[in-house]
Amino acid sequence: MKMINRITLLFTLGLLAFLGGCGEPADQRNASTKPEPTVTRTITLAAYTTPREAYGKAIIPAFQKYWQEKTGQHVVFEESYLGSGAQSRAILSGFEADVAALSLEADINSIVKAGLITHNWQAVPGKGMVTRSIVVIATRHGNPKGIKDWDDLRKPGLGVLTPNVRTSGGAMWNICALYGAALRGGTTAPKNNPQAAADLLRDVLKKVSVMDKGARESITNFEKGVGDVAITYENEVLVGQQSGQTYEYSIPRSTILIENPIALIDRSVEKHGNRDVVEAFIAFVQSPLAQRAFTRYGLRPVNETVEKEVAGQFPVVQDLFTIADLGGWPMVSTTIFGPQGVYERVYSQIGSALQ
Repeated sequence: MKMINRITLLFTLGLLAFLGGCGEPADQRNASTKPEPTVTRTITLAAYTTPREAYGKAIIPAFQKYWQEKTGQHVVFEESYLGSGAQSRAILSGFEADVAALSLEADINSIVKAGLITHNWQAVPGKGMVTRSIVVIATRHGNPKGIKDWDDLRKPGLGVLTPNVRTSGGAMWNICALYGAALRGGTTAPKNNPQAAADLLRDVLKKVSVMDKGARESITNFEKGVGDVAITYENEVLVGQQSGQTYEYSIPRSTILIENPIALIDRSVEKHGNRDVVEAFIAFVQSPLAQRAFTRYGLRPVNETVEKEVAGQFPVVQDLFTIADLGGWPMVSTTIFGPQGVYERVYSQIGSALQ
């Protein structure tokens, strides 16, 4: 009996000790194992339509991993993709993007002029450019119309697609490629003959029945069977081929080198308090790791090391010129796209068919 009482006493004491432990506040019991809260940072990216897959599937996930390992912080991206001109105007109208990754320098400069970018955005490797491409002519499988160069776009009955220059940076690159090639003697038009170059531009634009808002929308329409050819970025065709599209492309003997800029928007990052992570992201996209990722989606790199690595991946252009050869964007914005520019003169001759 004494033995039983002793066992009962020990059991009771143990139970009381256990219940006493259960009565401790949960935060005290778990203080040593409770994880620290994860800090979340946010970046709002305003980009043109063409590199959507490169950013969404490769660059952004890679940066999130890099930043998490470096700082322990999680980065959330709010992504917006529009035609470059439309995206630039959205920022000017109050869209608080932290980063502008646009099609052409002129669209970044409009944000600078509005006072939203206050630092020297070109004082970085590549002078602010993050990717490159070239203007090409997308054709149906087997190239049934035999389109190889700019002059072939004059063929009777041909349906041509190119975006609208009022909303798309890609469209402006397309016009510069065609008009510039003619000026340089890269077509049957006499070299350095602005009128002959304008005539070629007019003849091609006459065959355009649909002008989409952006380069991506234009190639999507082409994929749906609209048109016989599409003037577009080389990487748009390569991305389409990766997804199973069977169209091909021809590189004109003379075409323009597309250079795409990226810039931090000072007004927004000052308001959002995220300058450190935004600066890190812009540096990251110019790193070899990110530049290699861009090439997987058909974009030509600006990083010299990666450019040498992928030299055999991209065809060589016989006469590859730059926007500087046409006088630079300030001049082009006036002489080609200004109110009295060649594009507006040609457009007015054609009339509302291009709307």
